[in-house]
Amino acid sequence: MAGNQAITPELRQWIVAQAQAGHKPEEVLAAMRASGWNEDVAIAAMEETLQGFLAEQARSQGLPPPVPVPDADLADSPAWLDGGDRQVRVLTVMKHPRVIVFGGLLSDDECDAMIDAARPRMARSETVQTDTGGSEVNVARTSRGMFFDRGENEVCRRVEARLARLVNWPLINGEGLQVLHYLPGAEYQPHHDYFDPAKSGTPTIVARGGQRVGTIVMYLNTPEKGGGTTFPDVGLEVAPIKGNAVFFSYNRPHPSTKTLHGGAPVIAGEKWVATKWLREGEFK
Repeated sequence: MAGNQAITPELRQWIVAQAQAGHKPEEVLAAMRASGWNEDVAIAAMEETLQGFLAEQARSQGLPPPVPVPDADLADSPAWLDGGDRQVRVLTVMKHPRVIVFGGLLSDDECDAMIDAARPRMARSETVQTDTGGSEVNVARTSRGMFFDRGENEVCRRVEARLARLVNWPLINGEGLQVLHYLPGAEYQPHHDYFDPAKSGTPTIVARGGQRVGTIVMYLNTPEKGGGTTFPDVGLEVAPIKGNAVFFSYNRPHPSTKTLHGGAPVIAGEKWVATKWLREGEFK
């Protein structure tokens, strides 16, 4: 019976040894069940032990501690999520890194309105300079772009509220939407969205709302060729389809999150995207 089976230090040591030997969790669970362990007790023992084991590994490697991150509620593998004013499809889900591709997150009218509002304000895109806390033109980013203030217009307010609901994160923790425009040959080479803790300018940047912990890239049109969002560490490329979006989160500012990503070069046509970055705390 489950009540007679205790999670002992010896059991924890055995579970850790199996993990170190490269055995998959399902293999360890099967071995415990074959030895007479109640499945619920076995699962609880594995979850508690492996969480502690992974945390200790992270500490020993000098990784920053993990923090809570935004995420969609996918517990029952839904085909649709409630965006409040719009039903949004779940097209692709990856656990590590946490990547979700949303279908139909934006309507065609919302995409067009965002482009029209952004077009007169476009300038050469810059990247955050973590050595100084400022921003600069970077050869790795060859798009043009602009930022809306959070809640600047009716479309921004509607989309921001929808995003906050979808990924269960406070609206006030989001930066303003950034719109980017890529012509043929333009790209954004692979990079991370979090701010490097080792850089001297990072304390100034994170003073406005903490680290970035999530990114949502929304496609405002469909290029003829190219322009996908790539994740080189895991061999994933998300096609830039108008109205769709890709969301990913990162629970520590470290490459172990596998959230290295980039905007592949546009081969034919043009690409318009709107990006939303989510912070730990209120972004001011």
